[in-house]
Amino acid sequence: MRSCGPSLIKYVLFAFNVLFALSGLGILIAGSVVLADVNEFNHFVEGRVIAPPIVLIVTGLIIFLIASLGCFGAIKESPTLLLTYAVLLAVIFIIELAVGIAASVFKKDLEGMVKNSLQDSIKRSSSEDTMAWDNIQRKLMCCGVDTPADWRTMSANKTLPASCCRPQYVDATVGHCTESPALGRDKYFQEGCVGKLKDRIDKNAVILIGVGIGIAFIQILGIVLACYLATSIRHERAK
Repeated sequence: MRSCGPSLIKYVLFAFNVLFALSGLGILIAGSVVLADVNEFNHFVEGRVIAPPIVLIVTGLIIFLIASLGCFGAIKESPTLLLTYAVLLAVIFIIELAVGIAASVFKKDLEGMVKNSLQDSIKRSSSEDTMAWDNIQRKLMCCGVDTPADWRTMSANKTLPASCCRPQYVDATVGHCTESPALGRDKYFQEGCVGKLKDRIDKNAVILIGVGIGIAFIQILGIVLACYLATSIRHERAK
């Protein structure tokens, strides 16, 4: 190619795709971190909460492959490969935008969904439910759905589990709070788990929205560069 413009764009596009490939790995890592965090409390959340990070993980892998195609197309100066690359980028852009919008819309119904799930679980009080409650109450330092009193009014045995007790007050011999009334404010967690779990999921949603939409708009630059380079190459070859 004799023209300085297309040659410059070729190298810019190549450099862009190296960075784009790294961003794909970044999306993959972000999705994996969020998925691992959400999976800790999957007993209380629906599949809709787990779906967005899984989509981002898959998208990150696809982005890495597409970036490789973009680098190859730029080096080979192939209009067909470059336009294919641009179309694939546009498809990924739409997917990422849809995930971000879905996560934003889902946040509106999040608290009600989580609260219903927690209430149903505390009413069942099966061995599986008890294990899940022990996990969430110890890790999030909360007790009950809205307050510790929920265990007295909703659970099958009408008693607070040992996981509601603050760690420093646990009696190792009995595995429960030492000399404390059933709802003792000094030794039991007083915050309900619905707010804590919602905050945890909200923080993950912010990560997904930020990473997904942020990188999605960067892809627009890649689409423009690829289309411009493909058009320039065709014009050069038509001379």
